[in-house]
Amino acid sequence: MTGAHWHKSSHSDTNGCVEVADNIPGRVFVRDTKDRDGGTLAFGPAAWSSFVELAKQAR
Repeated sequence: MTGAHWHKSSHSDTNGCVEVADNIPGRVFVRDTKDRDGGTLAFGPAAWSSFVELAKQAR
C-alpha cells in the first residue's frame, strides 16, 4: 500500500470512522481510524462502488 493517500469518511465523527485510499489502480483500501495498524480491507473498484451506492440507499 505504498503511496496510498488516505482520507476520512465524510460521515466521520469524534468517535472515529473509516479512512479510504482510492488512488491505487485496481484497489480501494479501507481501515479504521482508531486502529490504523489493525488491518486493512481491500476491494475492487466495482465492489466498492456497489457498496457505496447501497450505503447511500440505506440512509
